[in-house]
Amino acid sequence: MTFDALQNDLLSAPKIDWDFLLDAPLRIVVIIIIAIGLNIVMRLFIRRFSTAVAKGTVGSEKAEGHGSGKFSSSVIESQRTGIEPVIIRERRAQRAKTVGRMLSSVTTIIISVIAVLMVLDQLNFNIAPILASAGIVGVALAFGAQELVKDYLSGFFMVIEDQYGIGDTVDLGEAVGEVEDFGLRKTAVRDLTGTLWHVRNGEIMRVGNLSQGWARAVLEIPVNYSTAMDTYREITESVTNSMLKDKELASAILERPEIAGVQSLSAEYRVIRTMIKTKPNLQWMVERAFRAELTHEFDTRGITIPIIQETMLRTLPRETDSTDSTTSSNSEDEPRPTYTTRQTTDNGPSPLPSDDEIRSTTDESGTDAADGES
Repeated sequence: MTFDALQNDLLSAPKIDWDFLLDAPLRIVVIIIIAIGLNIVMRLFIRRFSTAVAKGTVGSEKAEGHGSGKFSSSVIESQRTGIEPVIIRERRAQRAKTVGRMLSSVTTIIISVIAVLMVLDQLNFNIAPILASAGIVGVALAFGAQELVKDYLSGFFMVIEDQYGIGDTVDLGEAVGEVEDFGLRKTAVRDLTGTLWHVRNGEIMRVGNLSQGWARAVLEIPVNYSTAMDTYREITESVTNSMLKDKELASAILERPEIAGVQSLSAEYRVIRTMIKTKPNLQWMVERAFRAELTHEFDTRGITIPIIQETMLRTLPRETDSTDSTTSSNSEDEPRPTYTTRQTTDNGPSPLPSDDEIRSTTDESGTDAADGES
């Protein structure tokens, strides 16, 4: 092919419409690139936020005095509550992962929807019906799915505020037990009887976490009046020393028992409140061990547990109809008493005769007169 032929082919080829390429297609490419870049930047911010939540670092004057700028808050919380730092870090990492996943998903969905609408507008599509339909769908979701949105928002703030997590013992109202599953929409709680409760996060009005930070074993001990308070304190010290010999109990007890004092009084005994600060979820084990050692110590010292004095009152059964009929028949067989005489007293006038006395006296006088005539 000669140079002239090639030149003729190039001149005869259709010209590229640069105006069109620099108009809509270029804008679409720019929109897509900006959307991808914005999504990447937002994910980086979310990742840094999640890392900060999972790391949990706070300033400390003590750390600065030793040349270190920061202490991990997990170490500080471990010193305050007695929980292992590894468990605290795992809990924070789980919470940060959940928050980061949710924020990333919401950010990607919002950016993608906006980018698609802008691309359709550049392609000269009429997006007004789409926007109108989206408005209608939004209104419908606002009425129909408001409970679902409420559940997700409540679950999100529960995760952010670390109200509870998997393995915690919580009181959610009717559901009281251990958390087996915790999501943004619902919480699964296993109670003491083994029932698994599924509770929507939007329905949770209050949360009582029995295993967050530390716990306290509260014991109400009935003690005889013959046992002095000093004796009870000595017994408590002896029981505590016996419990601390067990490694499991020693690791569960954070502080020595505190005797709050006399809680209530009765005719038989007084109730003394004793409190023991423990690790979370271990207060019930400490309570059982303390009662067992206290009972053994009482038996060793010859102190008896006071018994409540009770008085039982019983009513006699009512007489049956047969007994009544038998009694009435027996009474009929007995001779009826006749009032032939009247008892008089010197202290007052004689009482007037009754009708039966008058009738019986008349009958006797009539009988005697008839016998005399005959």
